[in-house]
Amino acid sequence: MVDISLPPLIQQMLQPEFYPHPVQDSIQLIQTHGSYVMLTGDFAYKVKKPVDFGFLNYSTLELRKHFCAAELQLNQRAAAPIYVAALPISQQGDRYELDTPENVVEYTVKMRQFPQSTLLSHLFEQGDLTEDLLRQLAEAIAAFHLQAATNDYIQTFGTVEKIRQSIDENYDQTVGFIGGPQTQQQFDETKAYTDQFFATQQELLQQRVDQGKIRACHGDLHLNNICYWQDELLLFDCIEFNEPFRFVDVMFDIAYIIMDLTVQGRADLAASFLSHYVEHTGDWAGLQVLPLYVSRQSYVRAKVISFLLGDPTVDDAAKQAAADKAAKYYTLAWSYIQPQSGQLFAMAGLSGAGKSTVAQELARRLPGVYVRSDAVRKHLAGMPIQQRGADSLYTPEMTQKTYERLVQLGSELASQGYSIILDAKFDRVATRQLAIAQAAAHQLPLIIVHCEAPLATLQQRVKERSGDIADATLAILEKQHLEPFTSAEQPSVTTIDTTQPLSPQLATIV
Repeated sequence: MVDISLPPLIQQMLQPEFYPHPVQDSIQLIQTHGSYVMLTGDFAYKVKKPVDFGFLNYSTLELRKHFCAAELQLNQRAAAPIYVAALPISQQGDRYELDTPENVVEYTVKMRQFPQSTLLSHLFEQGDLTEDLLRQLAEAIAAFHLQAATNDYIQTFGTVEKIRQSIDENYDQTVGFIGGPQTQQQFDETKAYTDQFFATQQELLQQRVDQGKIRACHGDLHLNNICYWQDELLLFDCIEFNEPFRFVDVMFDIAYIIMDLTVQGRADLAASFLSHYVEHTGDWAGLQVLPLYVSRQSYVRAKVISFLLGDPTVDDAAKQAAADKAAKYYTLAWSYIQPQSGQLFAMAGLSGAGKSTVAQELARRLPGVYVRSDAVRKHLAGMPIQQRGADSLYTPEMTQKTYERLVQLGSELASQGYSIILDAKFDRVATRQLAIAQAAAHQLPLIIVHCEAPLATLQQRVKERSGDIADATLAILEKQHLEPFTSAEQPSVTTIDTTQPLSPQLATIV
């Protein structure tokens, strides 16, 4: 039975005869604050509500026409298989007709319908969101961000004034929830952090602008807006209605996924995803602004959930569930910006010794970010990290630059509270001294993780390696040797036999 409180158009769109194609027996309606979505079986149709919330304005037919076209165009960037067309709806007497150009009274976005079970949020809830799939996601988002448009106008949205506007509004709109889902301490300290950040980090934010990191992003890139359908990761339902929500730092987008994973206690998956993303973009510097955006996204999620507490149509049990859920996000918004003690790890060992495997496992356990010299080297050369490097990439001069950049990145990020694992051979005393000196200069603890395995094992691993960014071959391995650790280095060295189970060995480190 159709709900007669719905607009006549929506009532008719819930009837099978409205559509020029076969539909499922019962058309499902999903409502959001800004739209109606009809799930018909093979296709879904979205109609925008005639509302004006300030940040979202669909109040006139012309605006709805514009934003339907914008939604189609913008989502073609990362979800083209889903988005089919923006279609007019006409009215003939008391009947409505789809895709008829005369007497147009509404517009709709036609999409291919995919199973809800393909949403990454669903896969995560079922325990099926694997680390491998998250790495694929990191690569997909990295490619999307690298291709996303930017220009002088878009860059203006990276100023302190533009960024802090919505953040300050969040605090104004949540004062009433102090003593409920969030504490006074959380409110005060979260606000103090952002106030301090904007007062002291203007140079950093300007660097993000100068480096072209403010782009036409997705703007709402949480796990419920990503699906893995027909062997493809699709980033759908991007923000089309508000430029300040879409013209953002690329780390603004990434923060949603870090939030979704972390709030559910999977900081290990968040660390793996994050390491892989920054490796593919080369944007390790973006980690400096990431806490601001993770806190911001978490606070917004908490705020939206909190609004249910004042809704008279929501029963007490649902309000209690909402309060509990909001509290988790307020806590994450607060905890993610608390001062952390950073630490530095330097892997050491020959090619095939298992350094990357150990580094990735360390990153999961800490959690931390691993930075591979192979990626740093290729980003310095301005080449795709999956492309095989020529001999010129491995000159002594380029190797020196690579280690200097690697150690600089590690020490800077560890100084800001990250646990950083530098994944390189560190087979020379000179390169290890670089790391030791930087750690000392920044007053950081340093652990050198020496990975070793028999030569036959090294050879077999190098021979079987495929699909990795490392360029080492058997011929290169034959020329390698590890300079012995000096007596000054020995106290910092932990040796891992990578032919043996890693867990008990890593337990001595983490």
